[in-house]
Order: sequence, then C-alpha cells, then structure tokens
Amino acid sequence: MISRLLGFAKTFVLAYAIGQANSRSADAFAVSNQLPNNIYALIAGGLLSAVLIPQIVRSMSQNGDGGRAYVNKIVTLGGSVFVVITIIATLLAPLLVRLYSAQAQDGKGFSPAATDLAVAFAFWCLPQILFYAIYSLLGEVLNAKQVFGPFTWAPLINNVIAISGLVVFIAMFGNRAVNSGTDDWTPLKIAVLAGSASLGVLAQAAFLPFFWKRAGLTFRPDFRWRGVGLKATGTAAGWLFAMILVTQLAGIVQSRVASLGSGNAGNAVLQNAWLLFMLPHSIIAVSIATAYFTRMSHDAERGDLAAVRRNLSLSLRIVGLFTVFSSVALMVVAAPFGRMFAADFDGAFSIGAVLLAYMPGLVLFSMLFIIQRVFWAMHDHRTPFFMQLVQSVLFVIGALAVTLLPGNIIGLSLAACTTIAGSAQTIVALVVVRRRLDGIEGRIIARSHLQFVIAAVVAGVVGFLVTTFFGGYSRTGFAMSDFTSAFITVVLAGAVMVAVYFAVLVVVKNAEVRSALDLVRARLGR
Repeated sequence: MISRLLGFAKTFVLAYAIGQANSRSADAFAVSNQLPNNIYALIAGGLLSAVLIPQIVRSMSQNGDGGRAYVNKIVTLGGSVFVVITIIATLLAPLLVRLYSAQAQDGKGFSPAATDLAVAFAFWCLPQILFYAIYSLLGEVLNAKQVFGPFTWAPLINNVIAISGLVVFIAMFGNRAVNSGTDDWTPLKIAVLAGSASLGVLAQAAFLPFFWKRAGLTFRPDFRWRGVGLKATGTAAGWLFAMILVTQLAGIVQSRVASLGSGNAGNAVLQNAWLLFMLPHSIIAVSIATAYFTRMSHDAERGDLAAVRRNLSLSLRIVGLFTVFSSVALMVVAAPFGRMFAADFDGAFSIGAVLLAYMPGLVLFSMLFIIQRVFWAMHDHRTPFFMQLVQSVLFVIGALAVTLLPGNIIGLSLAACTTIAGSAQTIVALVVVRRRLDGIEGRIIARSHLQFVIAAVVAGVVGFLVTTFFGGYSRTGFAMSDFTSAFITVVLAGAVMVAVYFAVLVVVKNAEVRSALDLVRARLGR
C-alpha cells in the first residue's frame, strides 16, 4: 500500500512537471519509459516465475552448500544475458520507439519532433531492462531463502529517488506550462527527467545485495553454466511465455493506437488511468487471491474439488465486496480525480472519461485473476493461455477499429475496448471453470454480487450528490479550481460512499461483510 501511494505521488509530480492530457512530451516519455518493462516481461516473465525459482528452491534443499553454487551460476548467467539484451535494445532504441508508436498521419500520431524526443528518452530508459532483471532475479533468490522484506521495500527507494529527480527537474526547468510541448528539450533536460527514472530502478536493484549475508549467501561469478537446467524449461513455462507473448503483441497494438491520440488523451493518460484502475485490484484482489491460491493448491493436490469450489466462491465474493464498490465510487469521482492530474477542466474531463471507460471492467478483471489461479493450482497453464488469446484477439480487432476515429476520442475508445475484451475473457473463464469444477456455487456468488451492486448504486447516488455540491462536474466549481480542491472533494465523497455502502450491506445482512472484516482484522493484528 505504501508503495502504491508513493507511486501515485510520483505520477502526480510527473503530471505537474510535463503534463498528461494534451501533452506530447508526456506521451513521448510514457512510450519510452514503458519499453524496458515490456521487453523484460517478454523475455523473462514466464521463465523466472515458472522455471528458475523452483529450481533454485530445489537446489537449496538437495545440495550440501545450500544452493550457493547453483545461485551463483544462475545470477552470473542472468546478469550476462541481460547485459547483452540491454545493449542490443538500447542500440535499437529508434526502431523500438517506432514499433510502439504510430507516426503522424492525417493529424494523428507522433510528429517527427515527438518521435525524436521519445528516442532520446529511450536511450536513457532502456538500461532499466538490466536493472529490472537483476532486481527480479536477486529478489526471488532472497524469497526462496525466506528473506522477504528487501524485495518488498526496494520499490519504495525507486519511487523516492524518482520523485526527488522530478522535484529537481521542476526546480531547474519549470512545470507543465513550459514542458508539455516537444520544443526546447535540451540534452540536460532529457537526462534529468529520464535519467532520474532509471536511477530509481538502479537503486531498487542495488539495494538487494546488501541482504545476501542475512540469507546465508555469498556471490562469486561462475561462468560454468553446465547443469543449470535451462533446457528443461517444461510445458508450464512454455504456456506462460506464450501467454506473455500474446499480451505483449496486443500491448504493441495498444501503444501504437494510443499514440494516435497524442496531444489529447494519449499514452500518458491511458497509463495513469490504468494505474488508478489497478489500485483496488492490486491492494485487495491480489492479497486475497494470493491467500486463497495457497488453499486451492493444497485442495487440488488432494483432489478435493469441493474444497476448491468453496474457496473459489468465497474468494470471488470477498473480492467482489470491495471491487464493486471501488468501480462505482471511482466512476463517481472520475472527473475530480482527473483534475488532480490535469491543469484545467478540459484535461480533467479527458482523463476522467478514460477512467470512466475502464472502471466497469474492474469486477470481472479481478474475478479473472482468481480464476486463473484455479487452473494454475490444478497445474493447467494451457487453458489460461487460450483465455488470454480470446481477450487479445478481441482487443486487437477493437483497437484497429479505433484507428478510424477522431484523435480526441481514441484514448476513451481504447479504454472501452479493454473493458469489453477483458469482460468477454472473464465470461469465457467462468464457463470453463464451472465445467472443470462441476459447478462454482453460482447462485451464491450472484446473490452476493447483486447485494453489492444495490449497495454500491445507493452509495454512488449519494456520492454523486456530494460531488455535485462541490462542483465536481462544473467548469467553475470548487472541485475543479485546483489540485487541493479536487483532492478534498474526492476524499469527502469517498468517505460518504464508504459509510453508505457498508451501512446498506449491514441492513441487508450481507454475509461477506463479516468475512472481510475478520480477514482485515487478522491482517492488521499481525
């Protein structure tokens, strides 16, 4: 939660520095700063999670040295491979930027100046590939040794350094009023903005080696890579890699189409609206799903499908308790929330509209996250791949259709395509998992979600009245006057909606409220 809050603080400062909606420099930076994540996820995402880490754990238990020799080989190999990949990717920066962005045509897309700026940013950002790889590799080794803290807290260092770099940038070069265009970007200006972002990721990776002694490890480079076991990647890694590949290909299409909206609601707006969309999911759904994934894995190992059904049903209902409310509440305050990022009313509504298009898909998105883990608990990585294929194909078809629309509604339309395609994927997943488990307590899940929706709508109506009172939808309203006013409006409307929502659920005697409160109380107690 602290990491997410600092991440949003970084996003706010970045928006103040170079703008967001109607900012071509923000779109250029968004494309370039996302490249390292995309390339790293494509190359190593499935491999690290599905293959290397289980092998590290196995080596620690089977080898007399506690797995030290194997870890040294893996870290040396991973570091060497990603040094080469990072150098190649950095040299290919112009090609990668053009792959992920559409060039100007018919008044839409990146202008030559915006492309040049994005390439300049990319030269500074692409070294993050190596830093992300080292962070993930070292962090997973520490996790395998039951040392969890450093991996969890390291991203906070990243955010603090990135925010500090942005503050320095603003002090040296001013705010979005002078930095939203593509002119006047000197090498020093580019270096301070993009360099501080990469410095944060470097610090995030460099933080972890200080804890190796605590884990009983010492690192010595070992280039004798025989016996590492990379040939035996296994079918699980293959299906995971295929799923990541399909996702990344759809991501390229999204980035290119979003760049057609540059100067309106483009890449920067879509990325930051997605961050807000993911906030309730990452804090609530991921935490709950992780706990229930462990339970369902043990149930599946015993062949107890009835227990898997019960845990799936309960986890879907507890997550729905929070995500249904979050979806409605964030739709109500979308415009004031947009004003916290934007400099004016038009920018706020542009951001709010994109957020509004994303939010209806939140409930089903979190459901999908849990359902995928049912298949993984049953050692089935093939079915989630085909479910992802459904989503990606639908999204690409919709995104290509969006290219025919005017530039000022491309961001909004892409967000709507994401919601539609993701919802279709979850519906398919529900049908498949129901057949696999011979039922999923559908009536109980539907009844609970109906109660959530009724309570959320009542809370949403009250929140709408509060937001309207503060002028959240008016060009001259209090909520739209500045960042502080928008923040006050969001907090007050949110607090009122929380109170009304849970009050309604208590009145209708919803069972999940007690389960959720018990879970939260147990977490806070620890």
